[in-house]
Amino acid sequence: MRDQRLEKLAGVLVEYSAAVKKGDLCRISGESAGLPLMEALYERILQAGGHPFVMTQTDAMEEAFYRVASEEQLRFISPVSQYIVDKIDVSMGIWADENTKSMTGVDPRRQAMAAQARKPISKRFLERAAKGELRWVGTQFPTQASAQDAEMSLREYENFVFNAGLLHLPDPIAGWKQLSERQQRLVDVLNKVSEVRVVGKETDLRLGVAGRTWINCNGHENFPDGEVFTGPIEDSVNGTILYSFPAVHHGRECHDIRLTFKNGKVVDASASKGADFLHAMLDQDAGARILGEFAIGTNFGIQRYTKNTLFDEKIGGTCHAALGAAYPETGGKNESGLHWDMVCDLRHEGRRVEADGKTILENGRFVREEWPRA
Repeated sequence: MRDQRLEKLAGVLVEYSAAVKKGDLCRISGESAGLPLMEALYERILQAGGHPFVMTQTDAMEEAFYRVASEEQLRFISPVSQYIVDKIDVSMGIWADENTKSMTGVDPRRQAMAAQARKPISKRFLERAAKGELRWVGTQFPTQASAQDAEMSLREYENFVFNAGLLHLPDPIAGWKQLSERQQRLVDVLNKVSEVRVVGKETDLRLGVAGRTWINCNGHENFPDGEVFTGPIEDSVNGTILYSFPAVHHGRECHDIRLTFKNGKVVDASASKGADFLHAMLDQDAGARILGEFAIGTNFGIQRYTKNTLFDEKIGGTCHAALGAAYPETGGKNESGLHWDMVCDLRHEGRRVEADGKTILENGRFVREEWPRA
């Protein structure tokens, strides 16, 4: 018998996040450990009148690809994958790693090569999503590996995951709509702003955002959600940022990442762990050294770092910025095979976010009562 919280999660994802309707072609994809949630989603999509199909793989398959594939295979662009991205109406991704460190020994240059091959498919996916032709959502299925990364028991981690998604509430969808209203008030202010400044530990970063659109992330694409983001003007970013938490990308960790930007581009980058991987990702294409996203975390139900970007970037009172590809709906133009979110903790004395010189977030709290709060 499945955990009833999975049934509840599947209902929220199908009815609210992706708003599946009759006739929708729906891809469910992810690691095989997440099959219990995939099964619940499959049934819910059928009940909604959609047409579900499942694509799954294991950690061992992914590791084998990077270890065994020739350069020709790494660069191969699958026509099947292209066709799927052109045809699906809904994409639901389930993250369910059984071994979060399975990619640690992989040559980062091979990962970069494969990322470049997938770039046209990723671009097409984002273009269709920006036009409203494709709805997507990604979520976490609790596994022992992810619980171990978060330094929790599986029971504790399951509670953390489901509570972050407001599934403990009698009506989670109502909870997400309420958060959405608070976030929209913040978005309405930010959409009139020309410059954002972040001040923190060894951090002073300025980003131009005039004319760019801020997006209210309220559980329709990431689940759980809780952020507002935009795409900075590509040549406007200047200053230095020190990321507070280890940044995880494709199963690799980098610690104490420090980036210095000049006229939009990373001109200096360092890390106390994973520096080789960091530089390989930065060097993969021209857009990898440019910020494609800047965001502020608004989910005050998430306060604990877990080495999982889905949750960590939503922590209320933090900000994060992604190197690489921008989301077209923000007006961002940067293209890259990379999109790597890194989180900066602002929940300490003297740390803040300014909008056109006025403080909007200070010591991890928004300055207005009507904006997202704990």
